[in-house]
Amino acid sequence: MAYFRPISQIDRCRPKGARAIAGGWAWFTHAERIERGGHTDVVPVSEIPEDILENVCSARGDICGLPMSEPHIMGVLNVTPDSFSDGGQHNTFEAAIVRANNMIEEGAALLDIGGESTRPGADFVEVAEEISRTVPVIEAIKSAGIDTPLSIDTRKADVADAALKSGATMFNDVTALTYDAKSLPLVGREKPFVCLMHSLSDPKTMQISPEYDDVLLDIYDHLAEQIAICTRAGLPKERIIVDPGIGFGKTMDHNLQLIRGLSLFHGLGCPVLLGVSRKRFIGELGGTQEAADRAPGSIAIGLEGLRQGIQFLRVHDIWQTKQAIRLWQTTL
Repeated sequence: MAYFRPISQIDRCRPKGARAIAGGWAWFTHAERIERGGHTDVVPVSEIPEDILENVCSARGDICGLPMSEPHIMGVLNVTPDSFSDGGQHNTFEAAIVRANNMIEEGAALLDIGGESTRPGADFVEVAEEISRTVPVIEAIKSAGIDTPLSIDTRKADVADAALKSGATMFNDVTALTYDAKSLPLVGREKPFVCLMHSLSDPKTMQISPEYDDVLLDIYDHLAEQIAICTRAGLPKERIIVDPGIGFGKTMDHNLQLIRGLSLFHGLGCPVLLGVSRKRFIGELGGTQEAADRAPGSIAIGLEGLRQGIQFLRVHDIWQTKQAIRLWQTTL
């Protein structure tokens, strides 16, 4: 089996015959053909199988009312005491509401609300506790008349169900719906927007010697399988976005391979989300110990994702990222 990674470009001098990636701002004339075992070569668009070419090139439908013809910021709102970057900063009701409003003002197009830390080594949070942390915040945001779409960041179906009933429109699951047996019936029944993220094992153990045969292709295959499982359960593919899960059961080298190969995931036919904000590998590469000081590195990797045509950046530093995107867009 061969995989085809479009070699993404954004130069305004676009040659005849170039094809748009996901109907967006990036384009390509050639792709890297990849086979397991390490063999790769470069082929023109004409040698890409039609079904894969259609997946790569077709314009994506709106997600949570947001057009996929431009990139969007998903703002991180952790209402937890122990998240790796901002744990304890927004875990009171009042602080969470203030932060939500600030993120919207700064340019977040979508808010991702989480009540259980998924940092490496994080402890399990009971369903009732997770609901009590997240649902009141969702209800308050909706009651205030704020129409910014909301995502619930959870791996538990009961938490997702409560959040969706309270006004969330996306179920963002770091296990791609593999953790809870009730998640697939839920999405098949309620048909929310769903973000399928790849992770290896549980947050408590995922960074203990993670191994892959080929990290890029293994994760591509896993997400393709989960998309197929979701659609068989009744969730339309048009309501799915994918996330390769940078930092979730990956070494430094795994993360870098995924970032270099991000455009491969357009072959799944879904919008792509990149979440690298303030992660440990950015601190290691950038020489920054404190998570809050990693905005420049996070933005640099985020802009590389946009160069490869991905549609969502999940970030903590909203206005800084928004400014960088605005300046980046003026050069296109």
